Amino acid sequence: MPDLDKYDGIYSQATDENFPVASRLLPRPVRADLLALYGFARLTDDTGDESPGDRLAALDRLESELDRAVAGDATDPVMRRLSDTIARRSLSIQPFRDLIEANRMDQRVRRYATFEDLVGYCRLSANPVGRIVLEIFGVATPERVAWSDDVCTGLQVVEHLQDVAEDLAQDRIYIPLDDLASQGCTEADLRARSASPAVRVVVAIEAARARRLLGSGAPLAATLAPRPRIAIAGFSAGGMAALDDIARAGFDVLEHRCRPQRSRVLLRLAQVLARGGGTR
Repeated sequence: MPDLDKYDGIYSQATDENFPVASRLLPRPVRADLLALYGFARLTDDTGDESPGDRLAALDRLESELDRAVAGDATDPVMRRLSDTIARRSLSIQPFRDLIEANRMDQRVRRYATFEDLVGYCRLSANPVGRIVLEIFGVATPERVAWSDDVCTGLQVVEHLQDVAEDLAQDRIYIPLDDLASQGCTEADLRARSASPAVRVVVAIEAARARRLLGSGAPLAATLAPRPRIAIAGFSAGGMAALDDIARAGFDVLEHRCRPQRSRVLLRLAQVLARGGGTR
């Protein structure tokens, strides 16, 4: 497990994410619980990406600490904060275990042959976050979970498109290999300073898939009360705005750092809310 001292300021970093983590419009207890989830997700990702030595062993230690959090005797500050949230909201534990398992998968799997394979990874790496969010709001139903899974998978695909070079530096490629092959692309093309026309076509294909998945954010938001509606619609809006930025860059995610401006996220948020309506 990485040095936990550096997590003293982890929660302040939530405002720097592409996608809203805990809207200030929410009641403080809900916001606090969403930030506890954010802290766990960051700690889990950093354990899988940055721990020196045996990262699988570090992830095992993290899962043991999760068990202690469930029992109410966690030892590190991030997990103690999560322990309070788990108890207060009676949260399911499996989604937290799935997030840890996704990081174990990152130690073993460096490439994904098909988009379906990538979606399988997202079921562990992204969808659990949405499910926990729904539980924190107390609105988890099978229909909402299905919509949330679409949105979270879409967000994960967006992040993979934004981070192609960063992922490749860790010898990971999340763009499906069969899509790259269909356009005659090789891994060497992903190491270039700027994206070739063929790479841009592949990025456009993945972006279109992500946009379709993010479309589930509108019907999901429409079933919610005003405050959770705005918060959850913000995830979909953030992903849409990031895709807009990728498109404006001509789908060249190698040369351009595609991060949407807040004003564009707010515009997309208004559009998601307008499409979804929201009468319940």
